[in-house]
Amino acid sequence: MGSILYVAASPRQTDSVSRRFAGVVLARLLAGLPGACLVVRDLVADPVRPPDAAFTRAILAPPVPDHPALATSEALITELEAADAVLIATPMHNFTVPAVLKAWIDQIVRIHRTFSSTPMGKVGRLPDRPVYLVVTSGGWFTRPSPAGAPPQPDFLTSYLRAIFETIGLRSLTVLPLEGVTRGADALADAWGRAMALLDDALPP
Repeated sequence: MGSILYVAASPRQTDSVSRRFAGVVLARLLAGLPGACLVVRDLVADPVRPPDAAFTRAILAPPVPDHPALATSEALITELEAADAVLIATPMHNFTVPAVLKAWIDQIVRIHRTFSSTPMGKVGRLPDRPVYLVVTSGGWFTRPSPAGAPPQPDFLTSYLRAIFETIGLRSLTVLPLEGVTRGADALADAWGRAMALLDDALPP
């Protein structure tokens, strides 16, 4: 049957463009995995707590099975491990990831569990699988704005690509929607561009 993990990070809920476009992506994923179990991790409705002092002590000590300080981390990693495909829908906040998404990342990127530290660098321990990243932004970050302003900095997509590669997930497809707060025409253009990328990645 398979499993799809959907991680949502937008605080705008039903007004969220990233969540709306994620619905289109989910329909494609579910069509490709008939009967798949959909696991929804809404980081706004059910925020993940950032790592605390007990978590830090536990990951720096020799690994202990079922360590209570790592229970949240273990549950989130198990969710990720079970997924045949992962969909993340997020806005870009101040050129990077929202705090709620960063908290989730800090729980799943864990030494001795999802990556190993070797003399050659960090090596991911999770099997690769497709990860689809829907990113919305009020500005333009992959190209100049229609008015000619230079692209704004993008520390989100490069960071997420690096962080997922660290744990072994290398098959990342980015679906950007830019200028979504700049009026109906800009939103329609963003949606159309993202749909073209989605058609290439997951043909209807």
